[in-house]
Amino acid sequence: MKVVAFVPIKLNSQRLPNKNILPIGGHPLCWHIVNTLLQVMDIDEVYVYCSDDAVIQYLPEGANFKQRDKRLDGDLIKGFEIYESFVNEVDADIYVLAHTTSPFIKAESIGKALSYVIDGDNDSAFSAERIQTFAWYQGEPINYDLNDVPRTQDMEPIWIETSAFFIFRKEMFTEHHRRIGFHPYIQEVSGLEAIDIDERKDYELALKLFEMENINE
Repeated sequence: MKVVAFVPIKLNSQRLPNKNILPIGGHPLCWHIVNTLLQVMDIDEVYVYCSDDAVIQYLPEGANFKQRDKRLDGDLIKGFEIYESFVNEVDADIYVLAHTTSPFIKAESIGKALSYVIDGDNDSAFSAERIQTFAWYQGEPINYDLNDVPRTQDMEPIWIETSAFFIFRKEMFTEHHRRIGFHPYIQEVSGLEAIDIDERKDYELALKLFEMENINE
């Protein structure tokens, strides 16, 4: 069984310019997730999927570069089109899709989630943060009854995808066009692992956390 991990990267990010190569913890942001994937024992190959081969200089040793069509860098391109392109180009039984914006995710978390998919217990897996508090959507509570307000510890939790990683079997994507299947394993993450960098404030927080935690990769 072949397991391939891939990290989609474009160098012309808009909300946070040059986001994927900004320095953090002594390395470019994109270096961290790639380095983490390389430490997961059951992953056979790790790819960075980018239209610009300049990204190679920012990657740890052992990572593979796969050049993608520059059309996939467009602002209106959905992630699905990028994932589909990669799956069509690189064959595998199981794919691990990971994102640069989660530099604190641990190899142990990815490896644990991957094991459930490899063993066949689950058809997919993803990282998520457990939120156990009063939640509303479109003007209505979604996890409690206004006429019978529970204690927070008794509430049904809400799971928020962190986008750190999604693991799926090839047929789940090619036949059902989904990165999360019908019976997914949810890998709970919290604290540092749940941090996602999208905007300047997220990046500045991550810089402080790397310093506070004395993380030296």
